[in-house]
Amino acid sequence: MASVAGQGRLRDPDMCLETDPRTHRGLLEALRAHGMAGPPTFIADITPESPLDAICAFTRQVEGFIEDHYSSLSYHVPDPARQGPIAQTEEWIPTPNDSKLRIIVYRPPAPLGASLPAVVYFHGGAMIMLKTEGAMHTAWATALAETGLVVIAVDFRNTLTSTGLEHPFPAGLDDCATAVRWIDAHRDELEINKVVLQGESGGANLALATTLRAKREGWLDAIDGVCATVPYISGAYNMPTDWKLQELPSLVECDRYLMSCANSTLNALIYDPSGANARNPLAWPYWATEDDLRGLPPHLIVTSELDLLRDEGNAYYRKLVQAGVRAVGRVNLGLTHQGEINFPQAVPDVFLANLWELKAFVDRLPQRGALQPVVSREAKSEGQKSLVQAQGA
Repeated sequence: MASVAGQGRLRDPDMCLETDPRTHRGLLEALRAHGMAGPPTFIADITPESPLDAICAFTRQVEGFIEDHYSSLSYHVPDPARQGPIAQTEEWIPTPNDSKLRIIVYRPPAPLGASLPAVVYFHGGAMIMLKTEGAMHTAWATALAETGLVVIAVDFRNTLTSTGLEHPFPAGLDDCATAVRWIDAHRDELEINKVVLQGESGGANLALATTLRAKREGWLDAIDGVCATVPYISGAYNMPTDWKLQELPSLVECDRYLMSCANSTLNALIYDPSGANARNPLAWPYWATEDDLRGLPPHLIVTSELDLLRDEGNAYYRKLVQAGVRAVGRVNLGLTHQGEINFPQAVPDVFLANLWELKAFVDRLPQRGALQPVVSREAKSEGQKSLVQAQGA
């Protein structure tokens, strides 16, 4: 159970990012410049009881706004430690339903025949929207590759398409699982020596859910590690306020800080229209039990202080620790949902810290077949206890 602190909209129901004293100054200036420091521009004037066609039409409007916003931003942050140029190629891989799935490979410079760690990247968008090669997602994949990682972006099926609701759960998850299994089977061909899953928001959901599915289906050894950034994993956005305050108070405290529970409820409905998977951990990993998590590979969970999804990510981290999984958790103070990825020039130090932390996490993971260091039970317990809070200066 999370604890309720008198911050944000828990203190003042009319509070917004402009008036919340915790908002990072650099981020606030960027939000003001884009007219985003107040309540969200797109707030649903329809409800979950509205016709599904109306919900889909509204969500496509939101998607268009987000894509236009991403395309208007600049993502370059100077960093002499990063190396380019990055070679970009694509592969079409077979799927169980006899179709083809596209993956985009971002490869950094390396000696001929060198084997590098790989990050399999699932983009954000609530599992239902946004382009794999959208401006922000491409910038993030490229930045990761410039740290010396092979980045493989999976062009999974979004639930929502231009013609309607075509690929509900578990279609996108099926694609992610297919991609990871194929990538693992082709490590030598791809010249990679580790497979780490990573995603932000809805992509973090897919990274966590793919790992849970791998355990259930017996191919967990395909995955060496997982990084989930601001994970969108509860589906609990339409729960009663009393439940939110008791279990996930950030759903109230940070509601309408760029994201809203109202819109997130509609996104969840599109992902699983029948609602039959509301407590299925493969759809919403927040609901995984300790038994579901036991034996998983190491995880890195990153959340943001002013994100309505903060507490579900923190809760997942704590559950991983209780299940005995090697895990690191960190909260970016003063930041909103994806703040450092959306506006890296506004918070460059936070962006670079997150980028290189992910690289360091990948580098610490042993290669398949390598001996793992012996860690005492006491040291392991101490290393898993704390949720480290890193403040963006």
